[in-house]
Amino acid sequence: MSAVPPAPALPPANVRKTPRLVLTVALALVAALLLAHLANASPAPASAGTARLAALAEDVTAAEGHRYDARDHTGRTMDAAQIAQSPDGTYLAVYHTLLDDGRFHAAVATSTDLRHWHRRHDFGPGTHQASLADDGRGGYVLAYEKDPRNHIAVRGYADEAALLQGRAARAYDAPRTLSRCAEGTPGITAVRGDTIELTGHYRADCDTDRQLRATLTGFRAWHAAPDRRLDRALQAWGNGGNLGDRAPVELDGQRMLFVEGQRRKGDFASWQTYAYDPASGRADRLAISTHGGSRAFANPSATLLTDPQGRPALLVSLFIPGEGAAPGEAGQLVYWRKL
Repeated sequence: MSAVPPAPALPPANVRKTPRLVLTVALALVAALLLAHLANASPAPASAGTARLAALAEDVTAAEGHRYDARDHTGRTMDAAQIAQSPDGTYLAVYHTLLDDGRFHAAVATSTDLRHWHRRHDFGPGTHQASLADDGRGGYVLAYEKDPRNHIAVRGYADEAALLQGRAARAYDAPRTLSRCAEGTPGITAVRGDTIELTGHYRADCDTDRQLRATLTGFRAWHAAPDRRLDRALQAWGNGGNLGDRAPVELDGQRMLFVEGQRRKGDFASWQTYAYDPASGRADRLAISTHGGSRAFANPSATLLTDPQGRPALLVSLFIPGEGAAPGEAGQLVYWRKL
């Protein structure tokens, strides 16, 4: 039988201490980075604008008007509704519904009271997460996510009648440049002449949605880039799941984004809404309080408009997933507060 080899000699004490020292320094560095990261989720408001948005949007029970489970005149759910107001005072909503064909259909509807909606046009199967903006020239720009091969599609309409009839004068389907799997949930942030500025998401590593910014020029030239600053602001609140839909809102001259974040991927009850201040790069989590106590909120948007009583108001639109909904509150919630 072989002899047992002698035990190896121990290294000098200073060498034995080196791995321990490296580990201590590494842990201290990680702790410092974690503290710096969490500092972004400060209890202090990100800005006066985000604090003002929270004051108006958090308490649904204090709203001048509201509707849970909003539907159009045919009973279709108005999921992820974004609402605008035309120059003649008519309210316009773009939204989507999952129909019996197994596909999402985006649509546009009109209303005179923000509670009852008449669907005017269906944009077809595979269209969803719609966003609408006026083009400053009497027309409208519509963007939505389109499948299969989920991508952002943009359409231009000469006037309101063309929009309500679905007669697009210009069309562009954006190439996927940040993800080979999906890019979508567009939000139109500005229309400046022939340049359309948008936000959206891309499926990072074909796994988790992350934020993007994009421009479309002349309905011909598309450029998209990750918005990692917005990602970091939402991740500071512990959002490890998808970072999704967002919409611009301006209060007291300050532009912000109303945006959703998911704490845990696949957990629809963990969706929450945030007010993001681009100037500071920070976000505030909004503590939405409903009549029944729903606890999950997604697809946020907010619009300044004149309410049915003729008062300046902020309208808020949120989707309440069934997994986080109080009885009778699941679906699209629309409510408004006078300014």
